[in-house]
Amino acid sequence: MPAIEDRFTQLRKAGRTGLVTYVTAGDPDLQRSAEIIKRLDLAGADVLEIGVPFSDPLADGPVIQRATERALAAGVTLSRVLEMLKTLRPSISAPIVIFSYANPILRMGLDRFVEDARAAGVDGVLTLDMPPEEGETFRATFGSAGIDTIFLLSPTTTVERIRRAATLGSGFLYGISRLGVTGMRDTVDSSARDLAIRVKAETAMPLALGFGISRPEHVRSIGQFADAAVVGSALVNVIAEHGRSAGLLDEVERYVRWLRN
Repeated sequence: MPAIEDRFTQLRKAGRTGLVTYVTAGDPDLQRSAEIIKRLDLAGADVLEIGVPFSDPLADGPVIQRATERALAAGVTLSRVLEMLKTLRPSISAPIVIFSYANPILRMGLDRFVEDARAAGVDGVLTLDMPPEEGETFRATFGSAGIDTIFLLSPTTTVERIRRAATLGSGFLYGISRLGVTGMRDTVDSSARDLAIRVKAETAMPLALGFGISRPEHVRSIGQFADAAVVGSALVNVIAEHGRSAGLLDEVERYVRWLRN
């Protein structure tokens, strides 16, 4: 059974809401990124989303934009991210998902990317700006290497697109809990529940909901109608606040365990 499918199967059997963690690779630098990823796995993250820094992160709010800027300034590229993951993979138990825009993948070359991603032990790829209607080539190429193709759904996604994303995709579906860019919020938007109801009516594929998740009560709320909650900006903000301190890894682990509990 593929790693992502297996993880969500385990979560459902345990009756537990999954926690998907997002970090920008190379923030504050690649060496610290590697240490952060290992600590996230140790803290119990169910899926590790590794963001590829990109110069035009249109879906990302200011916190992740600044993380991307720091990573780019440190010379981080998609190739270097995959090299880092290849070194890390033997010590990581959680499934790894690459979180990227299409441009870095196409610039690297789709076939080379898939070859290097497979060698690095990547389990899935979410290409933010690749809609299901245009995702057949990516899906076929990823699938040939045993890599899941994960699609993004928003509160305005039509039923037809949900069905297509579920047909072409694998692993899980990533639902945006509200319109707009990434960023922390005080409450979970009601549109998250509405999206989950519509998705669950069309497919049994696991659904993870993100955008705005930052506290345990948010994870509990998401767990009422989805399989997993995705935390991104709030975690990236912890890294920004403690990035150069000796206590960074402990703060990252503390935050993830707090969310899980």
